[in-house]
Amino acid sequence: MQMDIFEQYMARAQEIIGDRTIEEERFDKEVLRWLRKGKNIKKAVMKANNKFPKEALDLDENNINEVASHYDYLLEHESIIRKISH
Repeated sequence: MQMDIFEQYMARAQEIIGDRTIEEERFDKEVLRWLRKGKNIKKAVMKANNKFPKEALDLDENNINEVASHYDYLLEHESIIRKISH
C-alpha cells in the first residue's frame, strides 16, 4: 500500500524530530515561544534553560548552527501542521 504525501511527511518528521519526553517537548515549546517573539536562538535557549534547567542545552560555536536548524525545522513543522489541521 502506497503512503499518501501527508503520511510520508509525518513519517519523515518523526525521523527528524524523534521520540521526545514530555519534559523535552516542554523545553522545545519554550524555545519556540521565544523564537516566535523574535529572540535569537541563543536567547531563546537561554530562556528555556532557565525555565527547564534539567533539560538545559549547552550552546557553543560547535553546535549553535545545528541547534538553530533543529528549531527552525520545528517552527516550520508546527506551521505546516497548523495549516493542515484547518
